[in-house]
Amino acid sequence: MKTYAVVMAAGKGTRMKSDKPKVVHEVLYKPMICHIVDELKGLGVDGIYVIVGHKAQEVEKLVDGVEFVLQKEQLGTGHALMQARSVLGDKEGTTIVLNGDAPLITKETLKGLIQYHNDHHLQGTVMTCDCDLDKKFGRIIKENDQVTGIVEYKDCSPEQIQIKEMNVGEYCFDNQALFKALEKVTNDNAQNEYYITDVLKIMNDDHLNVGGYKIADLAEVGGINDRVELAEATKQLQLKVNKKHLLNGVNIIDINNTYIGVDVEIGPDTTIEPGCIIKGKTTIGSHCHIGPYCEFDNVEIKDHVEIKFSVIADSIIENGVDIGPYARLRNHCHILENVHMGNFVEMKKATFGKGSKAAHLSYIGDATVGSDVNIGCGTITSNYDGKNKFQTVIEDNVFVGCNSNLVAPVTVGKNAFIAAGSTITDEVHEDAFAIARSRQVNKEGYSKVLEEKRNQINKK
Repeated sequence: MKTYAVVMAAGKGTRMKSDKPKVVHEVLYKPMICHIVDELKGLGVDGIYVIVGHKAQEVEKLVDGVEFVLQKEQLGTGHALMQARSVLGDKEGTTIVLNGDAPLITKETLKGLIQYHNDHHLQGTVMTCDCDLDKKFGRIIKENDQVTGIVEYKDCSPEQIQIKEMNVGEYCFDNQALFKALEKVTNDNAQNEYYITDVLKIMNDDHLNVGGYKIADLAEVGGINDRVELAEATKQLQLKVNKKHLLNGVNIIDINNTYIGVDVEIGPDTTIEPGCIIKGKTTIGSHCHIGPYCEFDNVEIKDHVEIKFSVIADSIIENGVDIGPYARLRNHCHILENVHMGNFVEMKKATFGKGSKAAHLSYIGDATVGSDVNIGCGTITSNYDGKNKFQTVIEDNVFVGCNSNLVAPVTVGKNAFIAAGSTITDEVHEDAFAIARSRQVNKEGYSKVLEEKRNQINKK
């Protein structure tokens, strides 16, 4: 039997006080909608359909591997499902329906919902949770194991208010039964909207089996409606992710002050110091020392690497490298084994060879650097002419003196030596010694003349 998923992501989310659709707001550096879609992909469903509406293009550009369905007017949850008829209505199987603002849902919970639904031969299943009575959620009405109805909070009698089992807004249906029931849903209510909860009532009227799948943790499915709830969800996920890494052998010094995205992988015996932000598809090997206050985004870091106070994105760091403090790497740098990169070094689109060093205050951009190269303090690859970028190639065993400018395109051959303060515009051949600066001129005794001139200016 095939399984499909519908994610309702068409709403604006007015309480977010934002120009952006609610589902694109990030929880731990990842948009809400991406959290949900990635869990569904991990679950292995046969099709994912995302209902979009308000600023649909902003949602669509974040997600791939799904089919989008447009809800031009937002007329309720039932109306959103009706829009999927053209792509889903004729299919046989099971369909789960999820809210796009519940990013903490897990594939394990969804798997449990589907299995319960199928094992009990239900046509409709609502996910429920025992909640505090002050929650303004719909109350679940049951007779034996049959869910006979959901009473919205504002419509509850005093007795119904005391029901702890509540609707948390996630559902599972027989797909054919769902769309047959949707044909009977009306907007005959004060809001003139079509509600998904009416589907369950219609199924009861048609003598179909409707059940409730109770979960233990409301935080996993609680919707996010404002910035406060967004921050709370981020904190919950932050601690959950950090604890997972701790149990896998990672040493996180301060779990409350370390922020690791859900897609990050870290090897055992690696230490993460406080203040780090690690996101995207970053992987960190074993026996590394990271931090404090590093920021990584889509970085591959191998084993036995030390990095501190540095910002790195879209780059690869091989074994035994040490970086920082205050280095920056971006745009597909590849740092090979046993490199030393010190304070205030920036690299962009650079390959930096085995055992090479850039100790401090250098910019290496659009460059290929060989092995065992020394980059002196203040060296710059001048790669930009105002319109175009050009390559610098520095071959093995080169020594570049301090305060040198390498004006690209330029190549420095193996074993070459560049004198401090040089501006290199032409190729430096293998084994050559390049000096590109004016000769020093000493004017004997002239410092006294300069001092007299300064004194005269001060008297005026």
